Amino acid sequence: MYTPYPTCTEIVAAIPEDVRADYILKASRKIDTLTYNRIVGRFEDLTDFQKDLIIEVNSRLAFWEYDNADVLSLPLTGYSINGVSAQFGNNYAVINGVAIPQSLYNLLQQTGLSCRSFRW
Repeated sequence: MYTPYPTCTEIVAAIPEDVRADYILKASRKIDTLTYNRIVGRFEDLTDFQKDLIIEVNSRLAFWEYDNADVLSLPLTGYSINGVSAQFGNNYAVINGVAIPQSLYNLLQQTGLSCRSFRW
């Protein structure tokens, strides 16, 4: 059975308790995608620095997913009416099919786990 990565209680406390576990699981799965599944079942093998970053990214990504659920579920990326246009998604990047704020992806990159050439 899959175990989501730990989170920072202060950050995820803003997510309603009835959906919190779902958002944490979703964030953990996205981290797996972005790290090429390198830490599935190996979280304890990471350095303390890597663990701290994964916990922070997992917490902040879960909250970001919750906070932006309505925008992330839109099928449109923008629209234009009578010369006025609006774009959605300018605050995040899509990497390997995963929408994530660039600042969180930058933190994840510091672990070295999102680099394709990483070796244990």
